[in-house]
Amino acid sequence: MKLVAYFSTSGNTAQKARELAKELDADFYEITPLVPYTADDLDWQDRGSRSNAEMEDNKTRPSMAGTMPDISKYDEIYLGFPLWWGKAPRIINTFLEGADFTGKKIIPFATSGGSEYGKASDDLIPSAPGAIFEEGKRIK
Repeated sequence: MKLVAYFSTSGNTAQKARELAKELDADFYEITPLVPYTADDLDWQDRGSRSNAEMEDNKTRPSMAGTMPDISKYDEIYLGFPLWWGKAPRIINTFLEGADFTGKKIIPFATSGGSEYGKASDDLIPSAPGAIFEEGKRIK
């Protein structure tokens, strides 16, 4: 079975995740922060914004709302997120650290208007030991 799990703040990643889930006939899961992000939290030009603070600290793990899906049911997990400073938002690490992904294939995809995917998966791999990470892709 396949799962499309995603985090989205503007709706762009959500739209691409819905399209992918429909195309793959996959289950669908939204990674939702316990404390929603405001426009001020996402202001990348404000060095003191929540998103900037989270991205500057590799150990930050924003809490998630809701219940994790039963990962044991899935062979492939398509993992979507917006690129923040060329990386996955820290809540993606929270998601990966919330279950055992050993032996699961993780296929990351990211949305961005300009940033390239590059090495966005590098910070994710340690959060899912034993998972098999495929090369990530950026979707405009």
